Amino acid sequence: MTIYIDRRLNPKDKSLGNRQRFLKRAREELKRTIKEQVKAGRIADVDAEHRVPVPVRGTGEPTFHPDRTSGERQYILPGNKEFAPGDRLPKPGSGGGGSGSEGGRGGADDDFQFVLSREEVLELFFEDLELPDMVKLNLKEAVSFKPRRAGFATSGSPTNINVGRTMRNSYGRRIALHRPKREEVERLAAEIAQLEAQPNRKAVEQRIEALRQEWERLERRRKRIPYVDPVDVRFNRFEAQPLPNASAVMFCLMDVSSSMGEREKDLAKRFFVLLHLFLKRRYERIDIVFIRHTHEAREVDEETFFYSTQSGGTVVSTALEEMQRIIAERYPAREWNIYAAQASDGDNIAGDSERCAALLRNELMELCQYYAYVEIIDERETEIFGSTDNGTSLWRSYRSVGEKWPNFQMTRIARPADIYPVFRRLFARQPAGAARR
Repeated sequence: MTIYIDRRLNPKDKSLGNRQRFLKRAREELKRTIKEQVKAGRIADVDAEHRVPVPVRGTGEPTFHPDRTSGERQYILPGNKEFAPGDRLPKPGSGGGGSGSEGGRGGADDDFQFVLSREEVLELFFEDLELPDMVKLNLKEAVSFKPRRAGFATSGSPTNINVGRTMRNSYGRRIALHRPKREEVERLAAEIAQLEAQPNRKAVEQRIEALRQEWERLERRRKRIPYVDPVDVRFNRFEAQPLPNASAVMFCLMDVSSSMGEREKDLAKRFFVLLHLFLKRRYERIDIVFIRHTHEAREVDEETFFYSTQSGGTVVSTALEEMQRIIAERYPAREWNIYAAQASDGDNIAGDSERCAALLRNELMELCQYYAYVEIIDERETEIFGSTDNGTSLWRSYRSVGEKWPNFQMTRIARPADIYPVFRRLFARQPAGAARR
């Protein structure tokens, strides 16, 4: 049997083993809380750290305690003003420890805050979506970086030595410390050799001795002041910089008429969250535009988009027209990568579905990188509509858009596990020229 021994050090003040055991015990409670926070929070904040309140009851590890109601024990108590020698002291209650301990245990059912990391939050979020492990890993990866020149450093790898800056420092130091030049030392050596070669050497012996002493002094100084000192060496410094990506805008379109209940809105939000996580891996900056519609459409904030109620009929083309207007005013296609996600239950006013398909075929799909449409159906209808093209008029009209534009994808979903397949098709490698670049 193979035995693995993990010798990796734990982070400071953390025990990874204990943390994993706690997550395993409290997984259902954490998953329920994360689901509520995703449902109530902002789309862009899903993959951040989350503080999760967890009830203390049920999270403690089993331990052994002595039964305080049985047996004999001897206590050594400090002096007091209530008892005298010979008084009988009552045994502590089963709650343990007298009034002080009971007061300390009064909050045993209170919640405590547990901080989940980004990876742990995404793991709990992905669990219901049934994503493949490789996709989970890719979505949880951090943003990729590339090295960028950021000045100089006094330490580093020998391969990063900046020769120009090193020699400049060396030259400045040699000038400041008056290091003798090589030409000056060679000049003295040549003059000494010339005087020693003269026939009447005794007449210039004193001059030769003085020149020799000066030459030795310059040599000693040259050796004490090196040509290149370690303090002169400079290394190229690099810092990690996120890979520059073009900007993207994500349009979220949703029907908010009375036919879209809480279940439908919850599935739609999960769809929008997953799309945002996919796009976040490709683009550094992502703007999110929320367009809700009944018989009329308008741009709203995220809070209003998911939680504000609105009455009226259903005219889907108003949302597409509003999206087209916003693109023309704020997000020109030559500067932005445009993605759109539309969630609906398929209801639409008679005759409007063909107009929606025409708007997509002739105008919007020329501007969008991808357009995803999800139709939310009841779980009981999965067997009927899950594998057929029959359905609402909007679904049938959108089929013609998908036949012309490969970057248009559509699917029906009835539960969270149905969401991922549309992304598998949405982000599959497109044929050359299929999507706008």
